[in-house]
Amino acid sequence: MPELTEARVAPERSAWIPPPSPGAVTPNLAEYRAARRSFSWATARAELDGLPGGAGLNIAWEAVDRHAAGTHAELVALRWLGRDGTRREFSYADLSLLSNRFASALGGLGVGPGDRIVSLLGRVPELTIAALGTWKLGGVFCPLFSAFGPEPIRTRLEKSGARVLVTTPALYRRKVAQNRAALPSLEQVILVGEDESSAAADQVRRWSTLMTVASPDFRIPPTDPETAALIHFTSGTTGMPKGALHVHEAVVAHHVTGRLALDLHPGDVFWCTADPGWVTGTSYGIIAPLTNGVTSVLDEADFDARRWYEILARERVTVWYTAPTAIRMLMKAGPELAREYDLSALRFLASVGEPLNPEAVVWSQGVFGRCFHDNWWQTETGGIMIANFAAMEVRPGSMGRPLPGIDAAIVRRLADGGVEEITQPDRVGELALRPGWPSMFRTYWNEPERYAKCFVGGYYLTGDLARRDADGYYWFVGRADDVIKTMGHLIGPFEVESALLEHPAVAEAGVIGKPDAVAGELVKAFVALKGGFTPDEALRRDLLGFARTRLGAVVAPKELTFLPVIPRTRSGKIMRRLLKARELGLPEGDTSTLEEPAHGNT
Repeated sequence: MPELTEARVAPERSAWIPPPSPGAVTPNLAEYRAARRSFSWATARAELDGLPGGAGLNIAWEAVDRHAAGTHAELVALRWLGRDGTRREFSYADLSLLSNRFASALGGLGVGPGDRIVSLLGRVPELTIAALGTWKLGGVFCPLFSAFGPEPIRTRLEKSGARVLVTTPALYRRKVAQNRAALPSLEQVILVGEDESSAAADQVRRWSTLMTVASPDFRIPPTDPETAALIHFTSGTTGMPKGALHVHEAVVAHHVTGRLALDLHPGDVFWCTADPGWVTGTSYGIIAPLTNGVTSVLDEADFDARRWYEILARERVTVWYTAPTAIRMLMKAGPELAREYDLSALRFLASVGEPLNPEAVVWSQGVFGRCFHDNWWQTETGGIMIANFAAMEVRPGSMGRPLPGIDAAIVRRLADGGVEEITQPDRVGELALRPGWPSMFRTYWNEPERYAKCFVGGYYLTGDLARRDADGYYWFVGRADDVIKTMGHLIGPFEVESALLEHPAVAEAGVIGKPDAVAGELVKAFVALKGGFTPDEALRRDLLGFARTRLGAVVAPKELTFLPVIPRTRSGKIMRRLLKARELGLPEGDTSTLEEPAHGNT
């Protein structure tokens, strides 16, 4: 990749937000340079207990069992808010006992270490319990986003080789049952929910029945830190979703980044709004707050500005971790709504999922009296890599600085296949990280060749374009590939295109991300039709509905345009870059590899 020289213009220094005045809580990372000099991953590892008797490292032990055996036993670990007003609280002792039961239940079904247990659930406590119980058993937990349609779910179940699925009766009926015969490895389905008995059918089991008869006594077996623990699926631009594999050692990074990047302190009430079907909802919705011994809020309902402000005020949330899309929606609701509520408990606000607009940082300072601190990481990194820390000056629009223990660089790809570090400030290149942090993914599940391509010249290449200013702050510029970021979620164009091609009218399809003020990007599709079909409004609506049924509302395109032919390279690759340039009225760039259409529609 040639070096790019276009750089985002940094805001005037007057727009930079200084750290808050010293208050009752001293930030965990008080002085950045000193923290980097003194930090080591061995010291971070020593903050955790490890299994009794030196039997290794297990996420579930560090998250709940060590607290349940000590002074935190009766502390509320999880406070669940149902969409219907139901409220349930789980202490650390409760989660330890319930996860023991789930581990015992899995063992009773013949499930063992290394088996993949997949969840397809919304924001409910059973998801947390299933994750903890899976880790205790030595299984590999794989959370899926419940808004996915049947085809993305089938693909991920198949690729993971899932042996157990934990889901609800409604989700099972709508999104899994029709594909059950095509998933020979899926031996057990466990249904969660009040109507589970009425929905139970052949080859499914009931959560309540299993948990009632399962033993509450379970001893975590010795766990090597490199034992597989998690698979998170992330989409690519030229292939099917890839499963990033993480190990139990990742808990070291989850714990320390929760303390340093999110500034978690004893007594905090923490709310991570991310769905547990995504990596943020697992790493920072489950693991980090539990290992740090704080109380987490879990809200089942979808976004509603008034409800969110009510939760922040009523639950006295002190640390809030959310996404730029949600922040923009709060901005749209207006500052007057926020001022109806007592939000004085809020101490630290953080954001992740996509770059946070500078305006949102400034807006939050005005509305909450403190600003959102953006941070950056990926599914593959497993944990926060770059952040705006509590004691740092915040430069709106910047990702911040690398965490202690994380070595980041800006590099350019060379013609010989290597890379070269760009040392000059404010030059755009690819963001790269030196491998070695505990939550670094260990492989792509069953795709070692794909994994190996991520590492060049001693770096993990992130695929994101960025620049570093003279003070060491990093600024996101754009993605080096075509992955679409919408509503904080990553979507691979290939998966959407594949679903559209299943429609009998579609000959070709190309998908891009189109900038949107609220969602970040909208999924837009371009379709070339087969002969005999008319590109009219009725067919356009039919195709959008077809995609929504197959893919789910989040992944499906929101806009669709008919074209005579989809531009491709001579080797057959869709030129999404060209589609996007034409859609946005940008320069088309080099089109020398463009295939000359011979027939138009086929």
